[in-house]
Amino acid sequence: MSTDDVLAGVGPRLRRMRKEREVTLAALSEVTGISVSTLSRLESGLRRPSLELLLPIAQAHQVPLDDLVGAPPVGDPRVRSKPITRGGRTHWPLTRQPGGLQAFKVLEPQRRQEPDPRTHEGYEWLYVLSGRLRLVLGEHDVVLSAGEAAEFDTRVPHWFGSTGEGPVEFLSLFGPQGERMHVRARPASGK
Repeated sequence: MSTDDVLAGVGPRLRRMRKEREVTLAALSEVTGISVSTLSRLESGLRRPSLELLLPIAQAHQVPLDDLVGAPPVGDPRVRSKPITRGGRTHWPLTRQPGGLQAFKVLEPQRRQEPDPRTHEGYEWLYVLSGRLRLVLGEHDVVLSAGEAAEFDTRVPHWFGSTGEGPVEFLSLFGPQGERMHVRARPASGK
């Protein structure tokens, strides 16, 4: 819908709203401080609506400005991804396009598991939201707590999961080989 179409609909909407509330032009003029002739021209489309005119009218009718201009409703901001459960671990995809960088929110219940390190192409970044996450990476066996992160090349044998002390919730960013999730704050030596 073009701006001209939106503006053309304002006058009839103003008239309809005023009449539904059984308010006269004179009464609306008194409350808003806008002359009766200006209000009449606005309603008939002979006067172009402006914020200076619409704001006091919106206040007088106690409605949002969007109601006067017929703004489209704002879409639902919630991310509606379907969780995927594999091996007791629940993943919520946070990215929608295939390939490239993939983001997941992951929840793993409290359970003690024997690590089974695997390798594959790619690069992964983990951030623990709550609980404790055990990460086995090559010869390292570390536990990450809430607020801690790890990044690694997935060609190194790795495994991560609950420590068995409680559930763990974390974010996982995964990308194809060579794609980095993390920008290092330390400059390269010699610079």
